[in-house]
Amino acid sequence: MKQMEYHNPVLLKETVDGLAIKPDGIYVDVTFGGGGHSREILKRLGEHGKLYAFDQDKDALLNAIDDDRFVLINENFRFIKRFLRFYGVRKVDGILGDFGVSSHQFDVAERGFSTRFEADLDMRMNQGGELSAYHVINEYDESDLRTMFFQYGELRNAPKLARAIVSSRKDKPIKTSVELKEVLSPYMVKYKEHKILAQIYQAIRIEVNQEIEVLKEFLMQTEDMLDKGGRISLISYHSLEDRLVKRYIRSGMFEGEPEKDMYGNISVPFKKVGGLIVPADEEIKLNNRARSAKLRIGKKI
Repeated sequence: MKQMEYHNPVLLKETVDGLAIKPDGIYVDVTFGGGGHSREILKRLGEHGKLYAFDQDKDALLNAIDDDRFVLINENFRFIKRFLRFYGVRKVDGILGDFGVSSHQFDVAERGFSTRFEADLDMRMNQGGELSAYHVINEYDESDLRTMFFQYGELRNAPKLARAIVSSRKDKPIKTSVELKEVLSPYMVKYKEHKILAQIYQAIRIEVNQEIEVLKEFLMQTEDMLDKGGRISLISYHSLEDRLVKRYIRSGMFEGEPEKDMYGNISVPFKKVGGLIVPADEEIKLNNRARSAKLRIGKKI
């Protein structure tokens, strides 16, 4: 089978370095994609090491690595604990995640992720998923659309966008990316059209794939999955994700603050390793997708 074309993995050395790989350790790459990060992990593992990878997109299966130390699981990483237990794995030494849409998904027009192409409204990372962008745009009520654009797209004109969609679809369904752009074009600020459209697409994509819920469910399982001293090395691409990752590494919570004991001490699951890591200018020149990447590393206490 032919491999799918994927761009260079983002922050490759920094992300894998962050795992502090032990040659005989057990590691997980929860966003396999083109397999770039996984291949680098395998280079650093010895013959008794093991790597499990997750990807819900069937296209990624074409990139499976022929290596006895490697297992690719065609599932959403929100089920990390369930599927690793199926393989008899209860503790691991490190977990890597590179969140967001893969370059391949952006570049295949019919998947509907990119603002560059005319395509049916889809945006499903799991092509067998029931919820698509078409369903969201044509069946969500106005208040849900408004909330989606405001929370996930951080769009101040969310009420106008939602109202325009509901008004337009009364005449006929909005089926394609071009039709959606036409409906929303009156609300695009001149010279900022591309940025606003990207925020609109981001909001719809997050809703279709339940990305925030998935990330929370995944993060909450990492504490239990990691052995003491094990690490998480996680790349985010927008502030919503990065905020969740940062807060979870810092406090083991997504909101509020951890409780203090009678001595004023707090108990947290992770220790932050280093500070925020972002790509160098040289990497961004070679791979534009890297421009908004933010890497955070945590160590299980």
